[in-house]
Amino acid sequence: MKRTAIILLYCPDRPGIISDVTNFITVNQGNIIYLDQYVDRVENIFFMRIEWQLEKFAIPEEKIEDYFNTLYGQKYQMHFRLYFSDQKPRMAIFVSKMSHCLYDLLARYSAGEWDVEIPLIISNHEDMRPVAQQFGIPYYCMPITKDNKAKQEEVEMQLLRDNGVTFIVLARYMQVISEEMIAHYRHKIINIHHSFLPAFIGAKPYHAAFERGVKIIGATAHYITTELDAGPIIEQDVVRVTHKDSIETLVNKGKDLEKIVLSRAVQKHIERKILTFKNKTVIFN
Repeated sequence: MKRTAIILLYCPDRPGIISDVTNFITVNQGNIIYLDQYVDRVENIFFMRIEWQLEKFAIPEEKIEDYFNTLYGQKYQMHFRLYFSDQKPRMAIFVSKMSHCLYDLLARYSAGEWDVEIPLIISNHEDMRPVAQQFGIPYYCMPITKDNKAKQEEVEMQLLRDNGVTFIVLARYMQVISEEMIAHYRHKIINIHHSFLPAFIGAKPYHAAFERGVKIIGATAHYITTELDAGPIIEQDVVRVTHKDSIETLVNKGKDLEKIVLSRAVQKHIERKILTFKNKTVIFN
């Protein structure tokens, strides 16, 4: 496929933004292949994703960001990011003892569904090492206690830097991420929560749901923030249950849902189709 550039942006809404941005591309001989935009009428914020082919584009790649910022970024008070299609995101997976999300992520990766690289898997247990070996991905076990947590995370951060990791997926990683790592990977750490937030809290959510006789169970994928399970939501879904379901069937249905919701969120992030604003997301089609 022909190489493309992608700009994700948001700014205060005002007339002329679409015209100026598209004109920047077309007058420089770029062929626009994707354009989507949205205006938040409450906040008066304009959001946009635009992608164009670079084959005949007149501006050198290394100067596109500076040109765009000088011409339009400053004029419209834009927050924007520039990406190139041949620069693959590099995803680190963090996992503990549960394998269902890890297997699903690695199966999609090995099947070529995602244009992403997975340079390493990090865990606080040895349980998932055979899975990593099966897929040929380096596995680092970093046991964590309250006494060594800070030191172990320093080692993890160095591993992430050494491997050029651009975002992290928590595939049922049962540890709280430090404020330092969250700040370094702001809106780049995706978590899968075992319920439709807000939800049943605690270590046994499906048992609690069973006791309450719920009729739906859900899963939520979100970017993590320093406030536990309260970051910008990327994807959610639910599945219906009945009084005939046991705890075991609820757990199985929940696991299936977690895999689907997490994979949808990861795919949108890989495709650079998510913009975060305050504590919400705009997801482009």
